[in-house]
Amino acid sequence: MDDLDRQILDILRRDARTPYTEIADEVGTSEGTVRNRVERMMDDDVIERFTISTRTGNVQAMIELSVAVEVDTKAVSERIAEWDEVDFVWMVSGEQDVVLVVDAADTRGVNDLITKARDQEEVVSTKTRLILDEELG
Repeated sequence: MDDLDRQILDILRRDARTPYTEIADEVGTSEGTVRNRVERMMDDDVIERFTISTRTGNVQAMIELSVAVEVDTKAVSERIAEWDEVDFVWMVSGEQDVVLVVDAADTRGVNDLITKARDQEEVVSTKTRLILDEELG
């Protein structure tokens, strides 16, 4: 990846629907170059998917999980990623091992997810943070 790829990614992170012609104008190259680079980044798994961000009025939270030392965090993460209200699952370093970013209808929905996470035999503790606001860069 070079600087042009990073510029293209920065634009797509803000709005994944930005037309390639608009990206090309902003970064100073042709539409074909942008298209080819995006396709290459998709083929190379640099871009995993295009997604949207919504303002649903729901309660968003990060549920941080600590798991037992011998646990395969990838397997736990893949299983939890299938839960309906889970938007992202991150394997992280630090005090916790896995972070869930969730979007629930209300605080009861967040609490239900916390309970469901605690019911997983691999999970030894949880820590939750409500997301108050989000700014896209």
